[in-house]
Amino acid sequence: MSTTPGRVFLSRIVGQAVFDPAGDQVGKLRDVVVAVRSAKQRPRVLGIVVEVLGRRRVFLPITRVTSVNSGQIITTGVLNVRRFEQRRTETLAIHELFDRTVTLPDGTSATVYDLAMEQDSRRDWHISDIAVQAGGKRFGRRGAQQVLEWDEVKGLGGEEAGQGATHLLATMDEMRPADLANALRDLNPKRRMEVVAELDDERLADVLEEMPEKDQVEILGVLDPDRAADVLEEMNPDDAADLLGELSPQGAEHLLGLMQPEDAEDVRRLLKYEERTAGGMMTTEPVVLPPDATLAEALARLREPEIIPALAAMIYVCRSPLETPTGRFLGVVHFQALLREPPSTLVGAIMDNDIDWPRPDASLEHVANLLAAYNLVALPVVDENAHLLGAVTIDDVLDHLLPEGWREQDDAAQTESEVVTHG
Repeated sequence: MSTTPGRVFLSRIVGQAVFDPAGDQVGKLRDVVVAVRSAKQRPRVLGIVVEVLGRRRVFLPITRVTSVNSGQIITTGVLNVRRFEQRRTETLAIHELFDRTVTLPDGTSATVYDLAMEQDSRRDWHISDIAVQAGGKRFGRRGAQQVLEWDEVKGLGGEEAGQGATHLLATMDEMRPADLANALRDLNPKRRMEVVAELDDERLADVLEEMPEKDQVEILGVLDPDRAADVLEEMNPDDAADLLGELSPQGAEHLLGLMQPEDAEDVRRLLKYEERTAGGMMTTEPVVLPPDATLAEALARLREPEIIPALAAMIYVCRSPLETPTGRFLGVVHFQALLREPPSTLVGAIMDNDIDWPRPDASLEHVANLLAAYNLVALPVVDENAHLLGAVTIDDVLDHLLPEGWREQDDAAQTESEVVTHG
């Protein structure tokens, strides 16, 4: 599939940077807004959805776009930063038309995997072509791909029950979980759940952790209970505990009963603590090593991709058992210390333990003060017998210090209705 002069396939530009005339990036293209009028008339392109700083999505009329290609999108330099709200007559070409089932001229079915827009002699943009694939996930073996004109296919008007999301998700592969969570918030409930249905459990768990609590509860509530339990197992135990804490006691207990016993046990321990305490904020899965482990072994553990940066900033040194609650907690080794000594050095030789670490009932304010006073991004939580129970990371503290509903708020710095860049 090639892009001819004047024709641009949407899969080539989604996620591309949007620049002002001076070459400064103002955001990324996330979708193309079109008006679908009839099966015969090519949809007119109304504008593009641009994700600007703070993950706010705004609308930019196509008349303010001076150049569109697979490398960059150039604007006139004027950007209205009011949050985009889709009108009833508007269609999001990528989020709503990708994966749509259509009927081909020969009467067979196919799936839309791309769309092309083209500029006419009057410099107006329209959706001109549809790239489809016969067969596919819902029709058995994948068939041939072909590009047809808009009026050659049927089935793009109205909504489709049970629409897939495979090709839409392909455009989101590189998105961070927080950005994908933001994208799901902007979809209508039907389309959101179609996307959720095709996300694998690990990816969905990462996305749920970045969503407001009410959205988490809504999505978890429509999942099959067995799948909901699988997703909870993939979440960090502290995030899973926070989510289950929003459910009724009966609903939470039902899902805990479906989880693997060891995963459920970690979550149950966290549910015992008040939310705004060290115990309520901690994760039960810090990086724990015995004192006779070498720095080389410690660095190898920290390289594991599933360990978040805040947890990778510190090694927690304990006696056996090494699963929380551990044996006696001996101290911590900061990541920088691992880089300063020979790889054969034992972690027990360079650990620090000169801070009065918090107990699980320590307040949010006390934990925040410790992080600030000692310039830390994580710290251990220990019990009265010096057993390591878990670790609190800076992201969890900020989550509780920021105003309620902060994930749903736009970037506070963007308070003007229009931003005029260089141009």
